[in-house]
Amino acid sequence: MQLGEEQKLERRIVSRFRKAISDYQLVADGDRVLVALSGGKDSLCLLELLARQARVYRPKFHVEAVHVRMQNIHYESDTTYLEHFCQQHGVKLHVLSTRFETGLQAANSEEASAGKQPSSAETLRKQKTPCFLCSWYRRKAIFNLAQAENFNKIALGHHQDDILHTTLMNLCFQGRFDGMPVSMPMRRMPLTIIRPLCLEHESELKAFALLRHYEQQLKSCPYEHETHRAEIAGLYQQIEEMNPEARYSIWHALHTAGKLVEY
Repeated sequence: MQLGEEQKLERRIVSRFRKAISDYQLVADGDRVLVALSGGKDSLCLLELLARQARVYRPKFHVEAVHVRMQNIHYESDTTYLEHFCQQHGVKLHVLSTRFETGLQAANSEEASAGKQPSSAETLRKQKTPCFLCSWYRRKAIFNLAQAENFNKIALGHHQDDILHTTLMNLCFQGRFDGMPVSMPMRRMPLTIIRPLCLEHESELKAFALLRHYEQQLKSCPYEHETHRAEIAGLYQQIEEMNPEARYSIWHALHTAGKLVEY
């Protein structure tokens, strides 16, 4: 019986997912894995694939999910939908809430907590972008929950395009060659960050999300177009037009340089 295009797509995605788990030894027997569920297509796909894999005989691991709501950023998902989605896949969902200060408030607060009168130069130097602060505080909340609930791994929904775009950003703006490791143990806590979608193509994840009828977020992040990431994504698209095999060349370079797995 000949497979339809939808079945072929699903098989490719599942095959790459299992290859990533195996090649990079992302999950082992006895692991407790906490999925960072933002509500976007990538994290929904990650949760579904991990939940399926957890029902396989080996490796035997446990999966739960966490969704962090940022109180002062209008980036919003339907929590009811996420709860229903997790229930469908037999996964417990934790919902957390946090917030952060931006710009001058954050810098002044940092100086005040150190018992110093903030100068204008110090304040400007220590300003952080909303994207940095949002990510930092979300991860802080996730790390705290993971340690409190005895998880040893946190799964993030970054796909291969994310990793390649980050590599180009670091090369162009930071002067260093690395991306986001597929597996990265934390130095100060007994946790390992894993990215099981590391071999997946973003275009195929988009098609898979449509196939699965994943609901979109209620509101997008208001800062998502204020970074260089969108520009780098456009540059990467031009590179692929010049060389359709560029994806694999950059990935091979990351592998050869030992940038995909940290120990």
